Amino acid sequence: MTIVQGIDPRGTQHCETTTLGVLLRHQGIDLSEPMLFGLGRGLSFVYWDSKSMGFPFLGGRVKPFEVCRNLADVLGLGLQVRETTSPRRAWANVVEAIGAGRPVGLQLDSYHLEYFTAKVHFGGHVVAMYGYDDEVARLVDTEQQGGAVSTSLASLAEARAARGPMAAKHRSFTVTAPPDLPAAHTRIVPAITACAHAFLNPPIANLGHRGIDKAGKAVRTWLRRSDDPGRDLPQAALLMERAGTGGALFRNLYRDFLAECEQFVDSDRLRTGHRLYAEAATLWTEVAALIARAGESGEDRFLVRAGSALQELARIEREAMESLSRVEA
Repeated sequence: MTIVQGIDPRGTQHCETTTLGVLLRHQGIDLSEPMLFGLGRGLSFVYWDSKSMGFPFLGGRVKPFEVCRNLADVLGLGLQVRETTSPRRAWANVVEAIGAGRPVGLQLDSYHLEYFTAKVHFGGHVVAMYGYDDEVARLVDTEQQGGAVSTSLASLAEARAARGPMAAKHRSFTVTAPPDLPAAHTRIVPAITACAHAFLNPPIANLGHRGIDKAGKAVRTWLRRSDDPGRDLPQAALLMERAGTGGALFRNLYRDFLAECEQFVDSDRLRTGHRLYAEAATLWTEVAALIARAGESGEDRFLVRAGSALQELARIEREAMESLSRVEA
């Protein structure tokens, strides 16, 4: 067994922040999961639907791997990313990193991982790998998936080679902290304001606060949109609460990030944003419950209530981000 020593296999809620936590702790940097998510400008919203989709998709974060890129940018980390179409070269990249005593992040399709509980294709999943032998790879995944886990080398190769929406070409990555790394709390304000500006100025109506408002109108039709509402609506609600989101479609994580920021930044605008995101997080969980009840009962009234709540959420989050966009150090 080839193993990187000194790994803290702490499984947390979201796959990218779990992986980043493993890689950064090995570099001597220990940040909370909400701080990793917030500094990585992870919060967003997307409502996506098309004729080719079986059911609409609600997303609460930026696209896969953007948290990693954003965090490296805001902290000045060295982010070494490798991609290849060759499975042999892809494995050599991993062996090289682990042989040098460094854990490595991998982007892959979670469907093929033997320990994964939800057998749904998702090519944007990220794990940390810290060891292997002739048969298995040692990984760190989210707390929900077991934290420190293992999967066969064959299943790992299949997961890394998978193609489809959000997949990457055998992407692997490592991070390096420079000796003059700035203290994380000094980078809070730029991360908050950049996330707020992106949320307030979406390029299309499916994103940001405009996307939430659009979802509020569209969700009322979901019983007619689905071929199997008893399956699709509870599944959508489950994804909002438990699919690595930290609950409330990532709003719990962002609420906790803003609360932690208050220890370092004295700002009424920050406190306003935190208060509003605490309100939003509670309401998102209520929306998920209403969607699930609509699917289970077949009653439109729950979707009408969910739609009204989503339109209220569009207002709350817009006001929160307007306040956060003006936070100063």
